[in-house]
Amino acid sequence: MTILHTEVLVVGSGAGGATTAAALAARGRRVTVVEEGPWVEPDAVEPFSLEEMVAKYRHHGPSAALGAPPIAFAEGRCVGGSTEINSGLWHRLPGELAEEWRHTYRIDGFTAEVLDRHAEQVERAQSVQKVPADAPLSSMLLERGATALGWRSVEFPRVFRYDTAGRGTKQTMARTLIPQAVADGAEVVPETKVLRLERSGDRVTGARCQRRRTDGTIEDLTIRAEHVFVCGGAIQSPALLQRSGIRANIGRGLKLHPTIKVAARFPHTVDHDDVPMHRITEFAPNLTIGGSASRRGHVALALADSTADTADALAHWEDVAVYYAAIRSEGAGRVLAIPGLKAPLVTYRLTEGDVSRLARGLVHLGEVLLAAGATELYPSVTGAGVARRPADLFPWWGAVSRQRTSLMTVHLTSSIRMGEDRARTGADSYGRVWGHRNLRVNDASLVPDAPGVNPQAAIMTIAARNAEHFLEHG
Repeated sequence: MTILHTEVLVVGSGAGGATTAAALAARGRRVTVVEEGPWVEPDAVEPFSLEEMVAKYRHHGPSAALGAPPIAFAEGRCVGGSTEINSGLWHRLPGELAEEWRHTYRIDGFTAEVLDRHAEQVERAQSVQKVPADAPLSSMLLERGATALGWRSVEFPRVFRYDTAGRGTKQTMARTLIPQAVADGAEVVPETKVLRLERSGDRVTGARCQRRRTDGTIEDLTIRAEHVFVCGGAIQSPALLQRSGIRANIGRGLKLHPTIKVAARFPHTVDHDDVPMHRITEFAPNLTIGGSASRRGHVALALADSTADTADALAHWEDVAVYYAAIRSEGAGRVLAIPGLKAPLVTYRLTEGDVSRLARGLVHLGEVLLAAGATELYPSVTGAGVARRPADLFPWWGAVSRQRTSLMTVHLTSSIRMGEDRARTGADSYGRVWGHRNLRVNDASLVPDAPGVNPQAAIMTIAARNAEHFLEHG
């Protein structure tokens, strides 16, 4: 067995882990970052391609939260985590939600002034900006439909850097903060799964791991550390704590944005190289409408979900793009590590109100796409029927049900909530796990509820705030 020693062990290298590692390494702390997946060079595979799914996704594709209906979700499993596979959209945490959470969970130092200060620092460092030229056609179509209906639409900035020709490069963690942390002395250990944390009294002494060597064999590895930050995301972080015997309020209260899709066919070719950055915010924060990746495989999956006769649409897939309506859910889920199983059991319970909101979202999505010029709409609801005019949307209201609807999400949060209300949280206001002096969580798990927008900005803002608190107070 190999034994490594470090001052700060960071488990996970995504938005939370990379932010933590970069902040601590910059201040001279001796940091080791452990990542379960491989180090994949940012330009090695094409974004949103099958090759990317194989190289960077957990399970080489989607996972699923069990429930009625099950909800498919995706996680990055590589250096950089899910920042390597998402669309890079950026939306600061809405101030009214932060204030609500501060009161509900009694979160110290969770003020708009503090959050804005950290958000501004992250945005400057990560180059958050809008497209310098016209947005892609698939994005402009959303704006066109919203304008026709008199709805609000917003072009969201993204974590992108653009050159003088307008070519954009997503600023993922593997491209930015992880190399920055390495330059400041941090060590990154990829292909290493943390099996469990080792504890002594109220302290964590390190982690037992298995590392995959370059020849494919597995070696046992123990990492001794003075401080541990768990940053594996809303699914893997609670699973690791549970495997380590830490269970109080861990893994309960999982939140996500259930998303219902439509494959929209237009009388012309739609771009497929990027994702739409416009969002319909008329019904935000409880309901937003946007677009997702629409490569041939994504179009095929979306058409398959409709179960309509889609052969002709698939034959002309260049004219088809995939859009969605996402809701803030009243329901909640759970993450449960089960001995003997490699993956945790993830469940999610939708409320009847959620099902109603999804039906409303689907109809509004159909309205805006028809207003944008779509000629055929294929909803991800069995038997809902193809819509070619507004009157065809009426049956969609009643068609959305637990048995007939296909849902997915890429936003998972809240499985280890933070705050001083110990009856409702798994960690204190700055991510320190209750009952442990040197164990912290610093990722999406801490976000108290689904924010209704892409959570990357909230995750990185909170992680930067918590890292600063650790540096100042230990």
